[in-house]
Amino acid sequence: MNNNNNAPVTEDEAEVSDFKPLTAEEAQRLREQHPEPSPWWVIAAQVVAGLLVALVAWVWVRQPVAAGSAFYGALAVAVPAALFLRATRRGAQRLSQSAAMLAFFVWELIKIVLTVALLAAAPWLIRDLNWLALVAGVVVALKMYWVALLVRPRFLNRI
Repeated sequence: MNNNNNAPVTEDEAEVSDFKPLTAEEAQRLREQHPEPSPWWVIAAQVVAGLLVALVAWVWVRQPVAAGSAFYGALAVAVPAALFLRATRRGAQRLSQSAAMLAFFVWELIKIVLTVALLAAAPWLIRDLNWLALVAGVVVALKMYWVALLVRPRFLNRI
């Protein structure tokens, strides 16, 4: 801020001086008017995308194992993500900010390790595994995070 009373007020200083924090009632009303979309739709999109890739793999290769491989690849991404979401959503309200951040990183590590473990177990779980279909399922499921980033601003603008 300018200490000199005769100096002109800059635009940044004017914005800071015009800032008025919301009351608890105003903040609650704002949350009700603009609810946060559920992140569960991303998990659902991963599963649906996995089904679509499985269908394409089945039609393309004409082998049911290709469809199973593709869907397993998508599930190897979606199941750990669902576990992560459930764990971080439930525990975040009870923790301090630093503990919540630590829990987030721990659960993210668990999600990655579980995804890698599911992919490593694929050859033992799926007979005649189709690796190309498996990778296609994984890639498409992972791309749903990017789709969520593109769709969310549009979704929020409609509210």
